[in-house]
Amino acid sequence: VQLQASGGGRVQAGGSLRLSCAASGDIFSTMAWYRQTPGKQRDLVASITRSGRTDYADSVKGRFAISRDVAKNIVYLQMNSLKPEDTAVYYCAAHTLSTQQFWGQGTEVTVSS
Repeated sequence: VQLQASGGGRVQAGGSLRLSCAASGDIFSTMAWYRQTPGKQRDLVASITRSGRTDYADSVKGRFAISRDVAKNIVYLQMNSLKPEDTAVYYCAAHTLSTQQFWGQGTEVTVSS
């Protein structure tokens, strides 16, 4: 199983970024985005099931949108109205049907004020 994330970068507060993560090697049930800042735990940002049910951390509701191309095994995270506190390394994750979880490499997002 491989997950390849892309789309991070630097943006000013109020701006937007779109992250992408392409997964391969298995059939995936839930796919998700997490984020982590130095010295803190990795927290769930958003998740999406194969049927399209989504879940968001309270801190990103109304600003971020997760979507998925099931056929291509790609998950996206559209991030709007970015805030400096969104600065983190973002990781994509995918669960297989056998409930194994795999991680992609992180992609850095920096939001300047």
